[in-house]
Amino acid sequence: MNASAGLMLRLAPYLSVVAIRFKILLQYRAAALAGFGTQLFWGLIKIMVFVAFYASATSPPPMSFAQVLVYIWLGQALLALLPWNVDSEIATHIRTGGVAYELLRPLDLYGFWYARTIAFRSAPTLLRLGPMLAFAYLFLPLIGLSEWALPDPAGGLSLLLFVCSLGATLLLASAITMIMHIALLWTVSGDGFNRLMPGIVPVLSGLTIPLPLFPDWMQTFLYWQPFRGVADVPLRIYSGHIAATEAGFEILLQLAWTAIIIAFGYWLLIRGRRKLVVQGG
Repeated sequence: MNASAGLMLRLAPYLSVVAIRFKILLQYRAAALAGFGTQLFWGLIKIMVFVAFYASATSPPPMSFAQVLVYIWLGQALLALLPWNVDSEIATHIRTGGVAYELLRPLDLYGFWYARTIAFRSAPTLLRLGPMLAFAYLFLPLIGLSEWALPDPAGGLSLLLFVCSLGATLLLASAITMIMHIALLWTVSGDGFNRLMPGIVPVLSGLTIPLPLFPDWMQTFLYWQPFRGVADVPLRIYSGHIAATEAGFEILLQLAWTAIIIAFGYWLLIRGRRKLVVQGG
């Protein structure tokens, strides 16, 4: 057996977990439709705010209005991809002691949870992506609001690099979510994360305000922090604000943060398993 075949054999159980969990989550279409309606409302509100902002600007902003529209519409379409909450089933298993059964599986616990998290992040995103793109890219021009519509990508290469960056975003967002899952081993419930992360992630990822619009003295910090990779990088690649010639490094930076956070997550899980106590019988 060659090395590639051996690798695929080891990955097969985790790929199966992703596929099965993905299919299960695709059944929640009503929740996705409700989420689409909410995100559509906030997308339109944000556009109105930025229309007023750009109309009153006294100097040229660091991003064009068209590039901000990309931020808004794609940001809303990909909102479920952001690592702002935890998988409720994993949280329940930890809180009730069901994690003991997870430890008995003939699979690496981190890999098993990471596979579940990939499906947890990607399936709801896919359900909302199509309707949001259809509205922002096709419907708005039909009703005479083409100036509010999602612009075309900066070019064919930018679109290809955007798709590659989006794949790296999924890996990075799942790695960050894994830290939240593992940290539940030290907490009574996951409510703290579910309340804290929705305030942190949208700001540092750029979905509240595009990161280039922040003050200059914050740009160095914003550039090197990991949450930038879950929204700012792919959206700016699509719009051309990050040139195609620079996109390769940005994607590598996303993957580097993913590797660092996965390594930290493995270390954290090892510590958590040593101190884990399951009560009951």
